[in-house]
Amino acid sequence: MLPAIMGMLLVVVTTIVTAMGLSREREVGTLEQVLVTPIRPTYLLAGKMIPFVCIGLFDVLLVLGVGGLLFHLPIRGSLVLLFTGALLFLMNTLGVGLLIATMSQTQQQAFLAGFLFIMPAMLLSGTVTPIASMPGWLQWVTRVNPLRYFAELTRAVLLKGAGFADLPVQLIALCVIGLAVFSLAVSRFHKTLG
Repeated sequence: MLPAIMGMLLVVVTTIVTAMGLSREREVGTLEQVLVTPIRPTYLLAGKMIPFVCIGLFDVLLVLGVGGLLFHLPIRGSLVLLFTGALLFLMNTLGVGLLIATMSQTQQQAFLAGFLFIMPAMLLSGTVTPIASMPGWLQWVTRVNPLRYFAELTRAVLLKGAGFADLPVQLIALCVIGLAVFSLAVSRFHKTLG
């Protein structure tokens, strides 16, 4: 359960905070003030996303530290693989947060939309209920859930000592879903600025 909690923590913190932060800036008018400066939208977006990546990676370290000290969570696999998976997963969660922010007019809308994404993502990740015990049609729905792949990755790395060769499906799925979501979010972000 503890390795999968890492993914749930990341999805809650990075998705909600990203969505609400950018929605607040648009609501207050700060985003428009920054846009009149000569900064390019790409640099603006990078400046908004990099702190959340750092917060997410710190959360991974925090779960590893607390899990190891209090619950004797083993770290049998590669930390490089774990952090690679975490970075790919953060591309997913930050992309969803940015996408929510581009569709929300207020912080309340962003919070509600984030909540409506997070709850099904958690329930369909295999953390609480095994995916094999879900109905067949619902098992197919879990294939587009990045939290599922990150939970599988963290369990395999921490508990089984899996390496890169053991987890190509999870890494590719996180990369493909992340690129699709983040690309869509960035294009919507540029359209809302223009």
